[in-house]
Amino acid sequence: MSIEEQQKIKANAYSEAMRYMENAKETLQKAGREGNYYSDSKYVSTACGTAYKGVLIALDAFLGLKDVAQPKGNKRKSIEYYTMHVSRLDKKILKYLNNAYALLHIAGYYEGATDVQAVKGGFYAAYSIIEYIKPEHVPALPPPPKPSLLKRIYSIFA
Repeated sequence: MSIEEQQKIKANAYSEAMRYMENAKETLQKAGREGNYYSDSKYVSTACGTAYKGVLIALDAFLGLKDVAQPKGNKRKSIEYYTMHVSRLDKKILKYLNNAYALLHIAGYYEGATDVQAVKGGFYAAYSIIEYIKPEHVPALPPPPKPSLLKRIYSIFA
């Protein structure tokens, strides 16, 4: 695989993973905060699941660039698949993966943990993994959509 092809794979996976992370951050803002905890566990769960999906996109690209074989047939990739292959390639990414899995997927998504520091730790691990596939030249993300007319009118009077 040529360097240009690798950079293209990195750019596509990086922008997709970052898109998931941006969506996760937006969803997390809807949860509201009361001190050190989020108010609505539904939004926290959704945000954590979305962020973890961004991690999986980055890991798939990372493993694909290292020529790691995909599971045969239509088998779903498990956490064991990721940890086994990542542990052979990079111990630092493995630590981030273990944290992202525990904090985002298990605690945040399945158990609905609302602790702000736990979720921040999971997001930190996710961004750390995604940084490993960051291409040399990062394409600009599209601008965010303009707020609706009602939001613009409301902001004038706020």
